[in-house]
Amino acid sequence: MKHPLPAVAVVGRPNVGKSTFFNRVLGERRAIVEDVPGVTRDRNFARAEWAGRHFYIIDTGGLETESEEPLAAAIRRQVMAAIEESDVIVFMVDGREGPQPMDHRIAEVLRRSGRPVVLAVNKLDRLPSELGHHDFWELGLGEPLPVSSISGRGSGEVLDAIIARLPEAPAAVEDDALYVAVVGRPNVGKSSFINRLLGEDRLVVSEIAGTTRDAVDTPMRYHGRTLVFVDTAGLRRRARIEPGLEYYSALRTERAIERADVSLLLLDATEPVHVQDLKIAERVWEAGCGLIIVANKWDLVPKTDKTAAAYESHLRERAPWLRWAPVIFTSALTGQRVHKTLDLVLEVAAERSRRIPTHEVNEVVQELVERQPPPHYRGQPIKIYYATQAETAPPTFVIFTNYPKAVPDHYARYLQNGFRERWGFVGAPLRLRFRGRKERR
Repeated sequence: MKHPLPAVAVVGRPNVGKSTFFNRVLGERRAIVEDVPGVTRDRNFARAEWAGRHFYIIDTGGLETESEEPLAAAIRRQVMAAIEESDVIVFMVDGREGPQPMDHRIAEVLRRSGRPVVLAVNKLDRLPSELGHHDFWELGLGEPLPVSSISGRGSGEVLDAIIARLPEAPAAVEDDALYVAVVGRPNVGKSSFINRLLGEDRLVVSEIAGTTRDAVDTPMRYHGRTLVFVDTAGLRRRARIEPGLEYYSALRTERAIERADVSLLLLDATEPVHVQDLKIAERVWEAGCGLIIVANKWDLVPKTDKTAAAYESHLRERAPWLRWAPVIFTSALTGQRVHKTLDLVLEVAAERSRRIPTHEVNEVVQELVERQPPPHYRGQPIKIYYATQAETAPPTFVIFTNYPKAVPDHYARYLQNGFRERWGFVGAPLRLRFRGRKERR
């Protein structure tokens, strides 16, 4: 896959501090960091900047070149793919342990790749008194650079070395990326869905529920737009989230929804709609994110000509407020309708960004009020004076009235439904704010 920016992969044995360095570069806890080998399983993309240069940095799982464990083998394939995609490799080693046999085997892999390598000797927290990093010259990858990812000491020198090895800067940095969060309960097929979409084995896929622990960003181009898909750890009911890894993954998923423009809520079509599915949909709504409901594993559902309609009817009965969200039936296994979701993502993103002229808003409000006037409040009629669209993404309308706090929920829903009947806003949350006539917009 080609990146709009150069890519830098951080590779090394398990538990040498790759994710800590990744977070140090970004200045935030983007990857899960715990003192447990094998925590980072997938490649985690993020955009970084140093000395005016922008690039993608890729956090990878711990590389074990000879382990026959199935998950270790899957991670090994992912790391090799990250190496292939990258312009520069940061080879992270543990300065406290010194060169290990596994380090030598990884060094040989990196030499064969032909990529420029920055050798970072981590966990040297008392620079420059700890000079054990010189032992790593024996790896044959050039000068070892001492660094402490935890304290940040030496990070600047490593970043300088990265910048010196990057290819020539592109003419411009794209800023039109559309972020798409892929959310759902564990084991509904999120990673398989993105793998099918991209046509490559990008995310670790396992039959073990919860294999994807971190939110992992994957950019692609479609119809001239950059779409950045975020494959998230399966959201579990909060009471079931285990301390440590599961807790951090749930937080990461929440943040993924918060920064997304559109969310794909994957459901397991072979099962009834779960309460947790609806709670995830509510979180997407609260975040102001566009929503597309993806009924996955559709190939496993026995069908008649009414099966899809029956499933959608069941969903609407469970959650009538989701009438505005489009439903698409897919199979990540066979590829059925998977790529059609891309067109739907662009459609929902456009609906979420629509702006309605003020005169048209007021025409519709007047029609709705004439059809069904607002109720009274303490014996006085609630009057609606005028309205305007104050924001997009999500569409937000301000309605000025004499009793802004007295407008009942059922009447607000009536206005919302009227707006949707006229303008659609398919897949987009719709916000109404009631204000007094003298209040500022």
